[in-house]
Amino acid sequence: MSETLKSADIGLIQRILPHRYPFLLVDKVVEIDGTERGVGIKNVTMNEPQFTGHFPANPVFPGVYQVEAMAQTSAVIAGVGLDLADKNIGIYFMAMDGVKFRRMVVPGDTLRMELTKIRGGGKVWKFKGVATVDGDVASEAEFTAMMDLPK
Repeated sequence: MSETLKSADIGLIQRILPHRYPFLLVDKVVEIDGTERGVGIKNVTMNEPQFTGHFPANPVFPGVYQVEAMAQTSAVIAGVGLDLADKNIGIYFMAMDGVKFRRMVVPGDTLRMELTKIRGGGKVWKFKGVATVDGDVASEAEFTAMMDLPK
């Protein structure tokens, strides 16, 4: 880990990501090591709109939201590392590989997302993510995204 380890609160996250309620799925990034790796946090609460239909009697945080939360975290890592706050970047999924869901995530859980860059530096970036709850793996994935970087 480098000596320049950084973090991002919700204010900085919103200056990097275009996402907003109800689709902003990362609350803070507690570790950012350049563009190489980072750790994001998503606090899952019963107040989220997806629980009205997924599932009303047994609320489960959707797996695709877990992968999206990891992708958003990786975008914050790259955005902080490249100083892209307030630059209105666009971020678009290109592929997801090796997606696995290992345990249910429910209201009251804190999703800890550890991301590691596999490839990046230009428009196309690839990260590996592992999301855990209380130390147990909830989901994992590799994903590729394109950043529409400012000219």
